Amino acid sequence: MKTKLLFLIICLAPFAIKAQSSSDTCSAADSATHITSGGTYSITSFNGTAPVAGCSSGSTADNGEWFAYTPVNDYQVVISSDISGNNGKDTKLQVYDGSCASLNCLANSDDDGEDVYSRLSVVQFNVEANKTYYIAWDNRWDSSAFDFILTETVQQPISFTEDPRNGGGTVRGAVDMNNDGLDDIVSIVAKNVNDSNVYDINIQEQTGGGSFIGHDYPVSAPYSASWSLAAGDYNGDGYTDLVWGNGSGVNIVKAINSGTDYAIAETQSGIFTQRTNFVDINEDGRLDVFICHDIAPNIYYMNETSGLEYYQGADPNGVPEGLGIYPSGGNYGSVWVDYDNDGDIDMFMAKCGGGEARRTNQLFRNNGNGSYTEVAGAANLADPIQTWSGAWGDYDNDGDMDVFIGGYNGTSHKMMRNDGNGTFTDITPTTNLGFFTYTGIDNVPADFNNDGFIDILSNGNILVNDGNPINMSFTAYTSGVPPQGAIGDLDNDGFLDVVSGSKIYYNNGSTNKYIKIKLNGNGLNKAGIGARIEITTSSGIQIRDVRSGEGFRYMNSLTTHFGLGVDTSVTSVKVYWPSGIVDVVNNLSVNQTITVAEGTTLGTESKTFAQDLTLFPNPAKSTLYVKTKYNLSDAIYTVFDISGKRVLNSKFGRNNTVNVSSLSTGTYFLRVMQDGLSHTQKFIKE
Repeated sequence: MKTKLLFLIICLAPFAIKAQSSSDTCSAADSATHITSGGTYSITSFNGTAPVAGCSSGSTADNGEWFAYTPVNDYQVVISSDISGNNGKDTKLQVYDGSCASLNCLANSDDDGEDVYSRLSVVQFNVEANKTYYIAWDNRWDSSAFDFILTETVQQPISFTEDPRNGGGTVRGAVDMNNDGLDDIVSIVAKNVNDSNVYDINIQEQTGGGSFIGHDYPVSAPYSASWSLAAGDYNGDGYTDLVWGNGSGVNIVKAINSGTDYAIAETQSGIFTQRTNFVDINEDGRLDVFICHDIAPNIYYMNETSGLEYYQGADPNGVPEGLGIYPSGGNYGSVWVDYDNDGDIDMFMAKCGGGEARRTNQLFRNNGNGSYTEVAGAANLADPIQTWSGAWGDYDNDGDMDVFIGGYNGTSHKMMRNDGNGTFTDITPTTNLGFFTYTGIDNVPADFNNDGFIDILSNGNILVNDGNPINMSFTAYTSGVPPQGAIGDLDNDGFLDVVSGSKIYYNNGSTNKYIKIKLNGNGLNKAGIGARIEITTSSGIQIRDVRSGEGFRYMNSLTTHFGLGVDTSVTSVKVYWPSGIVDVVNNLSVNQTITVAEGTTLGTESKTFAQDLTLFPNPAKSTLYVKTKYNLSDAIYTVFDISGKRVLNSKFGRNNTVNVSSLSTGTYFLRVMQDGLSHTQKFIKE
């Protein structure tokens, strides 16, 4: 399948005549001065041994001329006699690797010049640094003298191969739909019923190695997926449900019959649907549905025991403060991310269009008790810049989430570094992103070259992270890369692919390693959406948040992917679940997918921590004090009720206190986490 390599061409050498001369044999060329760079070289006469190994089987050439070529870097190389001055001549070329005693044909050319009547030669092949290649020309057709050009070009750190996508429809997702651990392709297909369109689902189920089995599922949903699609198992049956919509309404579609069919769960008209998400908004263990509204306050469905309950804007029974309540909307790209590392999920809202107040980006901090506070101004993220979407990731691997604010319609991009104290600093001038001026609506983080640093797929371009944590710089690759699309591992080889339009763009990969983590949660959030995953290797720590819906249009894999570079083992994987449970898995091999089930590999309960920690007063009325010799300034505390539901979550302040005034009278459990250690202790609220 992977036969066509695409590269960004950057010419590195002028075409001056080089001094290296041809040799009469392969061995003589090997002993002579090797070609080591691009340039123009000459054949003055033919009096050497004609090449016959592999490339020239059956040749009747009398003589040949040889060069040895040893590049100093990895390149894509073009050798061509199809240049000015060679008109009317007839050349024949062979290129080998291996050794002179055992030559292996790498490329050959006879009559491949650009003109259909040209008898000249052109070959293209890839080379490795410090490896020797042998270039041989023969006089089978012509013994005239001629020049040829050798061009070296830099290979991109990533390349892709295009394959057709089956199934038709509007492709919107690359996500595991049948719970077999493999990412599938999800498309929404229109069908005409009584002269109007309704919409079904096509799923191309991956069988591994880039093979798929297609299934059409009749749903007859009233609204298309012209804007976005998100996926998550909101009813906890182990199969993935969907939400999508257009400018007229939104559909929530659930898997039924053990994932072998689909049915409408909810529809709502009059919603100008933009970004959609599955997320546990109120942290009750149930996956809710959030929908950005373009022309009105946002809407959301809370997952109650009675079913999905619809809310819009601020509602005392939903989210009291609302999550985007500007009267005329302007809500485009919601991303749920734990930006302040306090163990609960916050939300960034990319805005667009209209006056400054309508298009100013927002950041909603989770207060840990089911409420939210809008803090974009204090965080330095209140930008009125026509955003559409922001790409959140730990680009400098320092343990917190930074954000690339994508510009739209010519508005400049911004890279905001997380300062670790709830604020962000604009570091765009040091990132090289000032040279990247292509703007659009979709910006998504992903490590495409598996080097352990997160890249950005930005509107059909890939911003490759240079791995410089100080400057956080990127190199923009604008050709030979996929257009915007859904990201997943569509051939299960550990490298992230992209599906868009009628094509799948398979990542050709490299020798870099990877690990993938699939979560199996308890209750009504099987994929662990909202969890923080942290891995440790010899190179350091990487983090990811499990998200349903980022960027603007597409749904990416819910299997969390980490590139590892050259690391050959993973010291630990820590999963911080939305429920507050922490699982730790140690000493893992690379290049594999692991499944972590919630609560089966619990983090370490420290006896020393427990012996030192005291709660008072107990019972407590409004304030609970924690006495310990340990520094808890960055520690996270979580309060659970008697049923195990998380009711409070935050970081300790300077006084090691917990405000319990909002809790009802009863018995609770306080868990304190610091440096991978934890302790849980009971207290009573009066």
